[in-house]
Amino acid sequence: MEKLDIIFENKEILVVNKPAKMLTISDGKTTNTLYSKASSYVKKQHKSNKVFIVHRLDKDTSGVVLFAKNEKIKKELQDNWQNISKRYYVGIVQGVINNDKGVIKEYLKETKTHLVYAVNDKRGDYAESRYQVLNRLKNNTVLKIEIITGRKNQIRVGLKDLGYPLIGDKKYESKSNPINRLGLHAAVLEIIIHGEKYRFVAKCPKEFRRYLDEELYEREFRET
Repeated sequence: MEKLDIIFENKEILVVNKPAKMLTISDGKTTNTLYSKASSYVKKQHKSNKVFIVHRLDKDTSGVVLFAKNEKIKKELQDNWQNISKRYYVGIVQGVINNDKGVIKEYLKETKTHLVYAVNDKRGDYAESRYQVLNRLKNNTVLKIEIITGRKNQIRVGLKDLGYPLIGDKKYESKSNPINRLGLHAAVLEIIIHGEKYRFVAKCPKEFRRYLDEELYEREFRET
């Protein structure tokens, strides 16, 4: 079993780098999840220790995930999540985007088969993402993406609707999968806990390095 990649830990939280192709929490069938690995890790320290889900990443997305170590801090974080957190992603899309930056605003709904889609009225959930081009290649663009809201699949749907789906995202109309995974990585989580600001950065996935060199990754995500 792959070792848990710990970014930060104290008495209240555990922050880890989730690998791609792993569920954050079980779907009722899968037992090898990020939650199960985090739970096993803290129980090795003491059998009564627990972890609690605060937020999630899609199965195919890698990057920063924060767990709470008690129910009180879990509730505090979840109740205030939208106001106390900022999240930045790296996305590799199919095609070359000419604009250096942009904003994607949509209203989203979900089908019974869990496909998220945009609607033309305000009856859906409002989703807003901002992007900035980090690198352009012959057939792809690398983006730095900040999610302003926290809607399911909002980056994936928004980029598909823009005409530039994430590579490896067959669910949302990508035609290419050169890295054998989804081209989306949760690089940074900024959060305020008890008035103190924390910044957690997950290392750049090795599959991304031919699109985004480590020096640029470090400059964009470690230092800003």
